[in-house]
Amino acid sequence: MIQITLPDGSLREYDQPLTVHEIAASIGLGLANAAVAGRVNGVLVDCEFLVAANARVSIVTPQEPDGLEILRRSCTLMLAMAVKQLHPHAQMRVGSALGDGFFCEFAVERALAATDLPLIEARMQSLAATNHSIRRKATSSSESLSLYRLGETEYWTTGPHVPTTRVLQAFALDHVSGTLQQRVYGTCWSSHQELQYWRLPAHVMVVSMDDRQAHYAHTVTETLRRGGVRALSDLRNEKVRYKIRQHRQTVPYLVVVGEKEKAGGFVSVRSNSGEDFGRMKVEAVCEWLSSTGMAGG
Repeated sequence: MIQITLPDGSLREYDQPLTVHEIAASIGLGLANAAVAGRVNGVLVDCEFLVAANARVSIVTPQEPDGLEILRRSCTLMLAMAVKQLHPHAQMRVGSALGDGFFCEFAVERALAATDLPLIEARMQSLAATNHSIRRKATSSSESLSLYRLGETEYWTTGPHVPTTRVLQAFALDHVSGTLQQRVYGTCWSSHQELQYWRLPAHVMVVSMDDRQAHYAHTVTETLRRGGVRALSDLRNEKVRYKIRQHRQTVPYLVVVGEKEKAGGFVSVRSNSGEDFGRMKVEAVCEWLSSTGMAGG
């Protein structure tokens, strides 16, 4: 007999090993349909993970941060599949969740352009509707990456991933950078309503200097949001001056994050007109914006 302890402290008993998805289904069909992963004794695992001994188990859905990150991580595989179908010579180098979205880096023979993005996005929508399975394959490798199969292609990637592409519905591609080594960027949310909200004009754009500050910049963005500020982040691997010039046209305030800001736990603030407000703690930025009437809206 296997005893499974759920997050509310309740205990369920099963007479044989079963997967995380089967545990979710035994609790309720709605939960099983929403499940994107599981947490077994505190460790994130795929829905197909077999629980063979007594354990604490929770079902991960897109309504929690870990679940949303898994959606975005899985979008990288679907993006790679779409690009490969449309551009057979493109080779995926790396893919990852990033801030509010995800990116994939490709080696290409013909550089992709912004005009290619709608076609790639449409192909991704078709793949999501076809409902392809994403499965982890057992390997003897001791590396931190795992081997996952989507369609006819296998990818070495960090898991877990969603069980099927049907849960990847609310996404969009928004940028491509580079030449022969290119990155395609997109965003992904748990619902179309959240995606549309993300598209609303922001009060603040958090801009990272380079990839090293991506996690801190996203943390800053989340802190601003909790403070009532409509904040977005630009974590693309682009020159910071390029990003600032681009966002000055539409965003009242820019929050710049570099290595010094990351190390000191603060940010540099400037207006879209170029006025420099110096360095501040993130909480101070929230209070300051509240006094201008921008926070809490």
